[in-house]
Amino acid sequence: MTRFDEILGGVRRRWLVTGAAGFIGSNLVEWLLRGGQSVVGLDNFATGHQRNLDEVRRLVGESDWARFRFIRGDIRNTDDCRAAVDGADYVLHQAALGSVPRSLAEPLASFDANVTGFVHILTAARDAGVKRFVYASSSSVYGDNPDLPKLEGRVGRPLSPYAATKCANELFADVWARSYGMSCVGLRYFNVFGPRQDPQGAYAAVIPRWAAAMLRGDTCQINGDGKTSRDFCFVANAVQANLRAALAGAVTAPHEVLNIACGETTDLEQLFAALKQALADRAPQLAQRLRSQVPSYQPFRAGDVRHSLAAISRAETLIGYRPTHRLAEGLAEAAEWYLQSVDRTA
Repeated sequence: MTRFDEILGGVRRRWLVTGAAGFIGSNLVEWLLRGGQSVVGLDNFATGHQRNLDEVRRLVGESDWARFRFIRGDIRNTDDCRAAVDGADYVLHQAALGSVPRSLAEPLASFDANVTGFVHILTAARDAGVKRFVYASSSSVYGDNPDLPKLEGRVGRPLSPYAATKCANELFADVWARSYGMSCVGLRYFNVFGPRQDPQGAYAAVIPRWAAAMLRGDTCQINGDGKTSRDFCFVANAVQANLRAALAGAVTAPHEVLNIACGETTDLEQLFAALKQALADRAPQLAQRLRSQVPSYQPFRAGDVRHSLAAISRAETLIGYRPTHRLAEGLAEAAEWYLQSVDRTA
């Protein structure tokens, strides 16, 4: 039995995963194929990598891989979108230009990919008559709302162009659902991490970036005083949420948005200590050096919120979402991948 057989129920369906060569997208492809599903993947490799698809192929084997078809294309291209959604029962839309700092540096690129591209794939899904359109939203939509935990009905003003694009996604999905009778579910991810999350580049997320630095003996940088906190969510929880959101019969409104997280908060200094421990537990030969590492502190980063913590009761009620991995369990699984992969992702 694979990890998500209970959700998939042994019924073969046809899925489109956009951003299939990316972090969350490739994990979705992997577990859909393991579950006997037929999958089309769409990616332009702007932020995704062929190595992610190669790793999925190795892990699932040739028999399962035969049910995967890849289209190298762009969600901003109408023909690519139409070709990708043709015959799909469900769309899991993950393609985007992520990162708050990237959006501050390149706002037009973020808008083009995240809004123009979103409307293209949303419209193609409408025209193809897909059963449900599930898409990646973000905790960044909560903006300057200081309330904790974050409740789906209470958002603030977005603090970055990236956050604004995700707010726009939710607006367009809601209008398309009401105007055209589509069934849409937005998943507000809270700091997802795990295998195949790129540790390289100026816009790498904190956990893979720190893991790579620790393993190479470099100094990790903390933005701010270390007390900024986040609700870190292992990628298996995000995969579960996508599958449940697509298949749950309890989603009765044309458009829903749901928080996807663990409902727990961890500050950056706590995260630094936990990641060091997870790596040291799995690499005894490096344990002494890892445990002696200390971070450096940099100025607070523009566009970042101070604290983030999700209320996940709505996702629990509507789609049956239950986090299977808390931070420690997620770091334990991710650490294995970091140890095996950090050199070849350099």
